[in-house]
Amino acid sequence: MHVPVQTIDREIWRDGVASEGRRLIPEETPLALTYNGGTYAVMMGTPQNLEDFAVGFSLSEGIVKSADDVRSLEVVRLDDGIELRMWLAPEEAARISERRRHIAGPTGCGICGIESIAEAVRPAAVVPQGQTFTPEQIMMAMQAIAPLQSINRQTRAVHAAAFWSPAKDGIVTLREDVGRHNALDKVAGALARNRTDAAGGMVLLTSRVSVEMVQKTAAIGAPVMVAVSAPTALAVRTAEAAGITLIAVARQDGFEVFSHGSRVVRRHAEEVADVA
Repeated sequence: MHVPVQTIDREIWRDGVASEGRRLIPEETPLALTYNGGTYAVMMGTPQNLEDFAVGFSLSEGIVKSADDVRSLEVVRLDDGIELRMWLAPEEAARISERRRHIAGPTGCGICGIESIAEAVRPAAVVPQGQTFTPEQIMMAMQAIAPLQSINRQTRAVHAAAFWSPAKDGIVTLREDVGRHNALDKVAGALARNRTDAAGGMVLLTSRVSVEMVQKTAAIGAPVMVAVSAPTALAVRTAEAAGITLIAVARQDGFEVFSHGSRVVRRHAEEVADVA
């Protein structure tokens, strides 16, 4: 249960005919996030890139302010799950004890078990202006996701989140998970651990956009997020308040911009200057 993909025997019925075969399917494992000996949350997720997930979850939940606040991190594999064991500075640990909650819900649910409605709809951080992107760059970024989704190519059953930067000539990091929230947390952790400034790029999602995904993108500091599916109304309002350009329904023939469309430009200023 600690590998990301399993091979399963199954019976197949097609056109009224039965046969047997094997299929690769993604693993789903309980992931317990603990801080200074106390359990904060239990999430269901894909057992891969777990250090990134632990750091990213800690950042997006506001448990720590930077990756350096996690003094130590150990991945402890148990019989029935995996513990992501973290130790923080005493002052950080004291703050956690005041808001600790246990989350035991469906796959990757970011707010299951939250008792406070205010916590679920907390204001997102306001992102910096960042830079602008052309429609061609946005489409190119989304088209770059599929070739890098190794688990999804095998199973067709996991989400992906990625960070794309023109300065890095493409996708900087991509993470997969059965939970869309988890995939984005893994990207957040990878960016933080590598000291990557997110202000110059875009967050890319293969899932729909809920309010939690906007909150996590704001915590990352990315000014633009692009998703394959549509957003919720609350996600749009949250993106508007956070200063995030929310682009969704991104398909082969185009996309839709729901907030802060000024970051989407036909041509960059330097390109216009070259033409002049």
